[in-house]
Amino acid sequence: MKVKTDRDESSPYATMLAAQDVSTRCKVTNFCCNNNALHIKLRAIGGNKTKTPGPGAQSSLRALARSGMKIGRIEDVTPIPTDSTRRKSGRRGRRL
Repeated sequence: MKVKTDRDESSPYATMLAAQDVSTRCKVTNFCCNNNALHIKLRAIGGNKTKTPGPGAQSSLRALARSGMKIGRIEDVTPIPTDSTRRKSGRRGRRL
């Protein structure tokens, strides 16, 4: 847990701190020193909900790259439905 409030858990700052923690743990175990590259999988909620990753995805990738980790692949593993249930909103959609 990097931040104290629940609403800040998915913020870019919290994911940046978590990515820095991951990079220090990898350096302690000599993971990054053996010419290994990280294969990163991004996942959004998917299904009939949003298909874009959250606001912290880009900042965590940048924090990993800045800390000296080699990034091999970035793969999007968001589940995409072939034919799903109806989206949450009425027949005419969400009106503002």
